Amino acid sequence: MKEVSQPTIKLKQYLKEEDYHQINELEKQCMQEDKITLKLELDYKLAYALSRDSDEQLKQINEFLYFMGEQLVGYIGICSFGGQGAPLEITGMVHPNYRRQGIFTLLYGLVLDECKRRKAQELLLLCDRSSGSGQAFLKKIHADHQFSEFEMFLQKDRWEIREEQLCGVTIRQAGNADAYEIARQNAVYFDEELPDQMPEEGDDPKDLLLPEEEAKRGVVIYLAQKDETIIGKVHLQIDSYAVGGIYGLGVMPEYRGKGYGRAVLLHGIMQLKAAGAKEIMLQVEAKNATALRLYQSCGFKETSVMDYYCVIPQMD
Repeated sequence: MKEVSQPTIKLKQYLKEEDYHQINELEKQCMQEDKITLKLELDYKLAYALSRDSDEQLKQINEFLYFMGEQLVGYIGICSFGGQGAPLEITGMVHPNYRRQGIFTLLYGLVLDECKRRKAQELLLLCDRSSGSGQAFLKKIHADHQFSEFEMFLQKDRWEIREEQLCGVTIRQAGNADAYEIARQNAVYFDEELPDQMPEEGDDPKDLLLPEEEAKRGVVIYLAQKDETIIGKVHLQIDSYAVGGIYGLGVMPEYRGKGYGRAVLLHGIMQLKAAGAKEIMLQVEAKNATALRLYQSCGFKETSVMDYYCVIPQMD
């Protein structure tokens, strides 16, 4: 263990290229040392920073970096997914040589202050089940376990898709006009809050996920259709390591049990292959036995478990 001497803490709204590479290097060191998975969303965050409007004045701190001289040794990031009121996701790490010196606790305190300033109602702290130090910290702060997700990778011998497997289901890339439809489906699949009504044509769809903005950040949303009727959706992303990710997949309840979920998943695999993915992965809640069986039957295999813990910020 190396002693902390003359540290510097940097707080930032957005990642820059230099930050991305420094955090990425620290991530590699922690993953190699601990044999764990980290879910930092760095590619998404950098793409978001590069795609935002130049006049954007969102005064929120999302990046918390702890330096020893020029070396980054600690990091925590805040991610905001979903609509208004969705929990903030918190995850981070400390260099193996600088642990047990209070670095993560200090950064977490700053994160809590920021979340209170935002009046966040709920935080979700992410930790690989195999991370001894991470699990010990969560126990120390009395965080409540909410759910767990399997990370699954597609086996190479299952990449080939046949047309007859698609059950006549087609997909199309979503645009901003589909924002309410995506929110409606998310409300069904993930228990997210749905706006009171669909925006009128020409209105700004406030508090809705905008597909065209997400595409600028590397996440492409597709709507699934059967006989021109929308039946579900899927979100696709390829990171800087050419790993393709499948997220937010769902089929509306009235269309389930017909093989359409499998068809949407296979469409996702086909799109990622065509886009140059070298590996394909997804995440599924451990308790979702139906989805887990589907993914296993399509050739996905569990590689790690990510635990999600809830913290309710105590407002001053």
